[in-house]
Amino acid sequence: MYAIIIGGGKVGYYLVKDLLTKGHEVTVIEHNEAKCRRLIEEFGSIALEGDANPALLERAGAARADLLLAVTGDDEVNLVISLVGKRFFKVPRVIARVVNPRNRSVFNKLGITFTVSATDIITSLIEQEAITQEVLPLLSLQRGELEIVEMHLPAASPALKLPLRELVLPPDSVLISIIRGERIIVPRGDTIFQANDTVLALTVTARVEELRKVFY
Repeated sequence: MYAIIIGGGKVGYYLVKDLLTKGHEVTVIEHNEAKCRRLIEEFGSIALEGDANPALLERAGAARADLLLAVTGDDEVNLVISLVGKRFFKVPRVIARVVNPRNRSVFNKLGITFTVSATDIITSLIEQEAITQEVLPLLSLQRGELEIVEMHLPAASPALKLPLRELVLPPDSVLISIIRGERIIVPRGDTIFQANDTVLALTVTARVEELRKVFY
């Protein structure tokens, strides 16, 4: 897989490290000279210095990229780059970091439906009373064994018939949030899913297909 990462800060750095460890090809675009130099010193010539404009994306090979991850600390930058990657370069999969959860609806309206907000994830885990002993095993699974799964529920989804408390989720799986139009809903025991809901969940890689069967 060829991935282009926009942003070489902490999030970008660890994404680079993880993707390279798994054997993927990676290019990072970072406007800060010092961060760019650090990436090159540690990982080799994988970083391009400059703002992520279309010309630099083209130089990075966006036309052949399988994945574009916009993970800067600026929502506006992440949104613009995601749209350019998706609409101009036709990158098959675009994932954007959302720093302010209130901006998620803007991303969704413009077609960037896979967004990741650390604030939302942490808040949802707190609401589900998961910030207990369960957190440590989840964090230890981040290195290649834990996945964020996005599921768009069809009208025929079996999950629409039952409240959340009656759904049998696979072990090591936690629902993060439900995106319903412009709303972000924290799943609770009495939550009833609706057709066209987007469900985000954390689960171990081995349980992904088992989790999907609950909702499809």
